[in-house]
Amino acid sequence: MFGFEITKEHQWLQQMVGDWTFEAEMTGPPDEPPLKTKGKEKVRMLGENWLVAEGEGEIPCDELETRPTGYTCLTIGYSPEKQAMIGTWIGSMMNHMWVYEGSLDLEKGLLILNTSGPKCDGSEGKAQYRESLQLVSPDERLFSSAMQGDDGEWITFMKAVYKRVA
Repeated sequence: MFGFEITKEHQWLQQMVGDWTFEAEMTGPPDEPPLKTKGKEKVRMLGENWLVAEGEGEIPCDELETRPTGYTCLTIGYSPEKQAMIGTWIGSMMNHMWVYEGSLDLEKGLLILNTSGPKCDGSEGKAQYRESLQLVSPDERLFSSAMQGDDGEWITFMKAVYKRVA
């Protein structure tokens, strides 16, 4: 009924299947040190064409003695029709669903995902975002998120290092 082809992009995604831990830093208020957090993620494939990554980690709230736990779900696949990587991200700490479209550089192992949503700096309006995921080895990947400012400049506000544990 619905035929589909497994592409080299789908095969690339399959490399991330497993259990991971992460440590992340996020830009905080001006003149404040970065907010740090850590957590874990379980990555699986839904069939051979959809990556599903379910994570949990501390929500960085320096004003609280005990940090609450946040839960996230990332989906990524490849759309031959669009000739693009596509996906979504949701988190228990917000009501916005992030919808991605981007590209994969197979030689560099670099996935770039573009989206738009509420400004993360707390100001009114929406912003453009660019997230990058790079497999630097079978057991390590890097993630970063940048927001495009009103002046057009990209400001990286979050970086994370993921290490495979299984």
